[in-house]
Amino acid sequence: MLGPQIIKLPKVSDPRGNLTYIQSGGPVPFGVRRVYYLYDVPGGESRGGHAHLSLEQFIIAVSGSFDVVLDRGAGKKIFPLRRADQGLYVPPMYWRELQNFSSGAVCLVLASEPYDESDYYRDYSSYLDAVASRES
Repeated sequence: MLGPQIIKLPKVSDPRGNLTYIQSGGPVPFGVRRVYYLYDVPGGESRGGHAHLSLEQFIIAVSGSFDVVLDRGAGKKIFPLRRADQGLYVPPMYWRELQNFSSGAVCLVLASEPYDESDYYRDYSSYLDAVASRES
């Protein structure tokens, strides 16, 4: 299983502007079954604050910038997203928070499954218990 990592996306440069694309069999390491985006996030606000049991995500800053903070209970790692030609792969069972949104930032998320509330850990201590039980 892949760990969290920044993955470069194809970029076609042109004097009229750049184009980046995502297609089946491309650099996203799963089949995309849902797409959503976050925008107009007020200054100082954060999003996320949960983990997924089995869902995989690929997060892209298509405009502006923000930080993704990932945690598996043994420390946090910050992934700054600042470019539209790269994204962050987030495997299942990582607590994630999105913060430090710049003005006008747009966060695009590609997900491996449709929305399913039963796939969420929304309580951090329950999440840590689940991580500990998987690793023992």
